[in-house]
Amino acid sequence: MKHILKISLTFLFIFLIGTNVNAQRKKKLADKATKECKYDIECVNTGKKGSKLIKVWSYSKKKKYATSQAMKNAVHGILFKGFSGVGRSCTAFKPLITNQMTKREYDKFFDDFFKDGKYGGEYSKYVTAANDGNVAPGDVLKVDRKTYKIGIIVNVLTDLLRKRLEEEGIITGLSSGF
Repeated sequence: MKHILKISLTFLFIFLIGTNVNAQRKKKLADKATKECKYDIECVNTGKKGSKLIKVWSYSKKKKYATSQAMKNAVHGILFKGFSGVGRSCTAFKPLITNQMTKREYDKFFDDFFKDGKYGGEYSKYVTAANDGNVAPGDVLKVDRKTYKIGIIVNVLTDLLRKRLEEEGIITGLSSGF
């Protein structure tokens, strides 16, 4: 009986470790998609002063990874991608960081800024889900056999994000040109 219990516990332990490793691998793939800008952002409406209300379309093989990655994609998009002004009372928004050299120069900062977990994830201070993270039925699209495109509306605090980047010396302040 003890022998069967030991074998069962060993298999359970191996299964749990394998599941955790697989989940981490899928999370890394979602992070890689963000770095490669495999997402779309569009203006939804004018947000409160100092913020932008946008819809982030994340692409993923699993719906749950696209949803969890949307917040990171939103901040990443505001920093490096921007969006056009097509939509309800929206104006075009240029990315906060337009120079590719700046992105590479501060690579360590952005790796830490977008890191998940206890010692990272500062990006999350600048974004909130507008609909409590709920996804409208029309915002889940199946692109192909293995890929979903999921749209989530979020609010990004662009003025605070700009201020943080100015403090780090990554971008110059708006008033520095005068």
